[in-house]
Amino acid sequence: MDPERAARLDNIRTPRGRYAKGVVRRNQILSVALEVFATLGEKGALIKEIADRMGMSQAGVLRYFGSREGLLIWALAERDRLAKERIAEESYGDPISPMAATLRRSSDVAGLVRLYVSMAAASGYPDHPARDFFEVRNGDILIALREGLGELQREGRMRADLDPDAIARLALAAADGIQHQWLLDPTVDMGGVIDTIVALVVDTAEPRAAKQETAAEA
Repeated sequence: MDPERAARLDNIRTPRGRYAKGVVRRNQILSVALEVFATLGEKGALIKEIADRMGMSQAGVLRYFGSREGLLIWALAERDRLAKERIAEESYGDPISPMAATLRRSSDVAGLVRLYVSMAAASGYPDHPARDFFEVRNGDILIALREGLGELQREGRMRADLDPDAIARLALAAADGIQHQWLLDPTVDMGGVIDTIVALVVDTAEPRAAKQETAAEA
């Protein structure tokens, strides 16, 4: 990978330059943007609505993000950040179940789901502004899932013949795809679909090592 592209991808995780200025104001705008996107998605007079609520001009709002697309990407990144904070406060026995919990909460913010699905699809075009964001986001998620699933295998809680990378990609693909299906049919249980993957892959019993320690103590 060329150095310029590597720096651009790294900047997604740790914003620098003009995007790092005015952090407080930028975060205030993001908070309002998430409220607006939650109900409107990516369509409509979003920037005007955000600017009006902030008492700013539309140009003033976009100055913190570089462009309309930049604001949309930042909003998705903020959505992810808040989801990670929530997950960190909870306890899960496997690396996939947090995805189910996040998807269940997403059913309360349909506009953000529409925004995510729309931007994820658009990122398939090589020159789309969201391409780098999704490349980094998906890469980080896959690494975390692979590592977590690998640990389950070492504990004897996942079949040894299953490929952690394949299961990680299956879970991510299911999470992305089920959001689109939910937009078409809100009766779909997004979290339940991910729960099914967990049920097929993960042994919910306590780790083998823990069982051995319990037996030794007895």
